[in-house]
Amino acid sequence: MPSEQPKSIPLHNQPSLSTMSREGHPRRVIGPQSALTDYLAIRLNAERRRREAQEQQQQQQQNNNQNQANIQASTSSAAQNATDSPAMATRSRRAAVLTPQDEKARKREQKAIEKIKASKKFQKRKRAADSDEEDDLARALLAASAPLPGQQENCEICAKRFTVTAYSRNGPNGGLLCPECSRDFDKEDAAKQKAKRVAAAGRRRQFQSNILDGICAIGPKSLMTLCIETLAKNIDLAEDFGDMPPILIDKVARKLSKLRLLDSRTLNLFLTPTAEEVHVYDGAKLGSEDFIRIFQMVPGLKRLKIRNGIHFKDPVVDYLLTRHIELEALYLHGANLITESKWIEFLQKKGKLLRSLRVYFTDKHFTDAVLAVLPTACPNLTRLKVCHNQQVTGTGVAAIGQIKTLRHLSLDLRKSVHSDVYVDVLSKIGRQLETLSLTRVHEADNTILDAIHTYCRCLSKLRITESEEMTDAGFVRLFTGWANPGLKFLDLQKCRQRDSARPRENPENIGLCSDGFRALMAHSGRKLRNLNVHACRHIRGEVFEEVFSGDKLYEDMEKLEISFIEEVNDYIVGCIFRDCPNLKELNVFGCMKVCDVRVPRGKILVGVPNARGMMIEGQSDDEDAA
Repeated sequence: MPSEQPKSIPLHNQPSLSTMSREGHPRRVIGPQSALTDYLAIRLNAERRRREAQEQQQQQQQNNNQNQANIQASTSSAAQNATDSPAMATRSRRAAVLTPQDEKARKREQKAIEKIKASKKFQKRKRAADSDEEDDLARALLAASAPLPGQQENCEICAKRFTVTAYSRNGPNGGLLCPECSRDFDKEDAAKQKAKRVAAAGRRRQFQSNILDGICAIGPKSLMTLCIETLAKNIDLAEDFGDMPPILIDKVARKLSKLRLLDSRTLNLFLTPTAEEVHVYDGAKLGSEDFIRIFQMVPGLKRLKIRNGIHFKDPVVDYLLTRHIELEALYLHGANLITESKWIEFLQKKGKLLRSLRVYFTDKHFTDAVLAVLPTACPNLTRLKVCHNQQVTGTGVAAIGQIKTLRHLSLDLRKSVHSDVYVDVLSKIGRQLETLSLTRVHEADNTILDAIHTYCRCLSKLRITESEEMTDAGFVRLFTGWANPGLKFLDLQKCRQRDSARPRENPENIGLCSDGFRALMAHSGRKLRNLNVHACRHIRGEVFEEVFSGDKLYEDMEKLEISFIEEVNDYIVGCIFRDCPNLKELNVFGCMKVCDVRVPRGKILVGVPNARGMMIEGQSDDEDAA
């Protein structure tokens, strides 16, 4: 008999990661299994069935031995009384003769016992037993063996009698299954394995996507990240965050919002009486009473940020007005059920200490009348952002010019505003502006660029997107001789000609073109950290080669977006990597001439239009040499 293997349940037969052995002890199944694991599992199954078959044979042999002992006793009695009854002696001699079936069973048992005696397990157990107990020990081991292939067994599920084979599989309780029940279990296992493969493939794709998006570091996760993920998955077991630093609490809040786990119960974890800020990154599952509870449990609240606050309505604002809470920063996203009158009342009563006001997707009720209240109701306001608004017009924008304390201005409006309104605002508050963002201003023209050049002196961030009126000459005038220090953030995406009939012809040089790009790099190139010239398709390739010629190093550049510029090729991308040593991410979507770039280690190239380009990320010099 082959050497005894440790008793274990085959991995491929288990419905879950936690299983029970035949002795009742819990076992853990870890990780995916290979073909070798399946083979060993099948072998262990076969050996177990052999042991059970030998056990049945031993039981049968014991019965035969008992019958043989009875026969021998009868034979002895008959020999002593032979003179009494010759006919009885004849019958006893006939009964003492074994049948052929009994003789075969005895030989099979003897052969099985000899195999058990030759096994290592028997030799190991023999050391603790006397020599006259060898047969009993062998029979005991034989009794623990499984049915051999070819024997009959009852199905664990349907109790049907079937013939055991080497491929008969175990049931959930350790018994054997008939072929019909085995096929049903095989189908269930196949479905589970397919689901695992799909999930694994999805995780791999998501991981690669995170790498290309720059939100996932290459290599193993940090201990802090693992702890945050573990806490987020077991958030139902958490009672409070204790003395966790605010930066970690914010990361947990982001993780819970991403997993859609932020609700009325988990919100309480972030509400501590000593907190000064509360960030709700997904309030879709929160009701008005939950937002009211924020003001009840955090009396010292100063900074409030709520995204997807669809139930942040007038009753919530009414309760806030009754509390002694003085907000310094308010960030509301999706709270479009607050009426215009309630906005005005809130700003008049709680706007004295308000320094930052950012509202997103307040489509109906955040109007010109609300902006008109800001100059008098919010004397300390330094940051204002109105994004995705459908009600604010030029009248409301003109009122912003009266806020003399404003340092950061961001507007993303759906109604058209004339360029003269923006010029008037810049003439009044442009000197103290540090950031200026005008998103989707289709009718903005060069007069805005000239006003920025004239009035703005301390800008570090500038965004003007989707202009169809600004020209290359206007950008040249903006950056040539501008007294403003070099910008750190510049976004001029889609400032271009939008003539669908002749997209490649631009006789009037509408948008950012070659000369404007050359001027902006000469003015701010050394200090730029983030530059976006997405879809400024009329920048010539030779200008890129001139700017990134190796004469200058742009050491502060970390992210560069040059997507959908047709003349960008492999050589230009290589020059960018060379002249921007600290560049982390380069986007080249739609640049069809970029196809075979050697990307340095630690840098990310996004948007290469072929599979190989997505795989070369992270190659080192040693790998190049190999």
